[in-house]
This record gives sequence, structure tokens and C-alpha cells, in this order.
Amino acid sequence: MDRGTVGSANRGRLQVEARTVGRSEVVTPAGELDHHTADLLREPLESAVEQGRARLVVDCSQLEFCDSTGLNVLLGARLKAEAAGGGVHLAGMLPVVARVFEITGAEAVFTVHGSLEEALED
Repeated sequence: MDRGTVGSANRGRLQVEARTVGRSEVVTPAGELDHHTADLLREPLESAVEQGRARLVVDCSQLEFCDSTGLNVLLGARLKAEAAGGGVHLAGMLPVVARVFEITGAEAVFTVHGSLEEALED
């Protein structure tokens, strides 16, 4: 996707929107992130890094479920973003999703923000 454009994809239980905001690529997954839907999130994250936008903000405010496959997608994006000089910022996690990150210890390797606005200010 070009800068300034908004893209979206939908595969049943997950819809993903990606857009550029300032120096960040904001990716918003809505619905359930699992084995069947993970590629829908992986593709825009990897594409952004490949296009030089390595500061990734994942707006989790509409993410209702995340399993280990979804977590692995985010961890993989983090490695690629950091290798390119950026990082992954998670914003607005619902308690059910935040719990997955807490239980696995993954919250320690991401920058977590209470809201999208906070993530974009950072």
C-alpha cells in the first residue's frame, strides 16, 4: 500500500485495516486472531516493514481474541521491525487479550500503551 492510503482485508472472523499515521504504520485487527486468520495480520505488518515503515502500532482495541498463533505473528513482526530500526507498539488491549500477553510474559517484550492516541504520541 502507498503512504496515505487505507487498506483492509477480511476473512470471516477477522478484519484488518492498515494506514499510515505520521511516522507509524497503524494496523487495526478487529475480531478473532487465531491459526485461521493470522496471515491477515502478518501480511500488512511485514509489508509495512518491507516498505520502510518499521514503527508499527497495532491498535488492539477491537481485538476480541488472540491465541498463540496470533501472538507469534506479533512476535515475528517485532523481530523484523527491530531489525529495521523500529518496533511494535500495542495499544488499547481488551482485558481478555491483555491476559494472554500477561500469562505468556509477552507483554515484557512489547511497548504497551493504554490507547492508540498514547501510542502515536510516543
